[in-house]
Amino acid sequence: MIFLRLALANLLRHRVRTLFSIAGIAFSVAAMLSVVTVLQGAIGMFSGILSSGAELVVFERNVSDLFFSDVPMSAAADIAGWSMVAHADPVLFGIVSSANHPIITCFGVTVDDARIRKATWLEGDRNAFGEDQTIVLGERAANFLGTSLGQEVPVGHGTFRVRGIIRTRNGFEDGGVFMPLATAQSFFHKDGLSVITIRLHNRDEADAFKSQIRTHFPNLIALEDAEFSRSYSQFRILKATAWAVGGCGLALGGLGVANTMIMSVFTRIREIAILRVSGFSNGQIATTIFGESVVVSLAGAGAGLVLGSVALYVLKMIPALHGYVDVTIHPALMLEVVLLALLTGIAGALYPAIYAVRIRAVEALRFE
Repeated sequence: MIFLRLALANLLRHRVRTLFSIAGIAFSVAAMLSVVTVLQGAIGMFSGILSSGAELVVFERNVSDLFFSDVPMSAAADIAGWSMVAHADPVLFGIVSSANHPIITCFGVTVDDARIRKATWLEGDRNAFGEDQTIVLGERAANFLGTSLGQEVPVGHGTFRVRGIIRTRNGFEDGGVFMPLATAQSFFHKDGLSVITIRLHNRDEADAFKSQIRTHFPNLIALEDAEFSRSYSQFRILKATAWAVGGCGLALGGLGVANTMIMSVFTRIREIAILRVSGFSNGQIATTIFGESVVVSLAGAGAGLVLGSVALYVLKMIPALHGYVDVTIHPALMLEVVLLALLTGIAGALYPAIYAVRIRAVEALRFE
């Protein structure tokens, strides 16, 4: 307890400097928590586009992006006939454009696809989906395109009649265009599919299904949702970027802690010398310095968690972001961020602690 009292006494002695260090750690933790949570939530939403309630995704092996994946139509028909498969939904992904909106996600699907079946139909009828030269719009897409049921809307190099407007929980889908699969294949000049989303009768048969895919379709690969999220290169890049940005912010916060600890040691050289004469060992002096750093780091981490949570709550309240990001904070992420803040603070106190234990008492007592 004596080390904690010494640490707190010194930090309170220099309140402004201490508050600046705590603020540095707090903003760094808040930034890391917010960036990582938002990007992980966006990845989760995008992953939801791929699975849409399915358990496995089948796509071309060794492709860098699913937009380049080419799965034969015959494979979808064969897989749908396997006894272990409850649903096999063929999907073609593409990017289309319209006036003032150069990038809109397009989904080429069948009428039985989960996206169509589970959506809330605001206008139109699901039974009408599939007519040639017609599309169904997500509610958000209908709003920014300024169109309604029955109207014609220019999409890419074609013009399509709106046969329905649906509402989905996923923002990417809600801002997308849904085409009948055959129409999408003709539109994108593609005979195959991007993916096949699979739901099994028994999820325990996932390994057997993947093995069967390897045997019958060596150019394809089947992954469960969690496997896909871990292995997809675009997701890995986003995750690495989030942690890199957060890490840079935390490093800056660590420099603030290091500056505070260095100034603390330089202004207490005589005090440290007295502690040495009083019988404090090198380890005890170092423990005092590290204790101050730990207090600052934990206080900053706590404030950062509160600040980050408030920022994420504000993001959640922005209507334009509804469905695009999931701002749920996971306890594991909070623990990781706190541990990183603690390690950063300890690293920032390393040099000041080494300097403090090398102070010679006789010379330090003459220090003014």
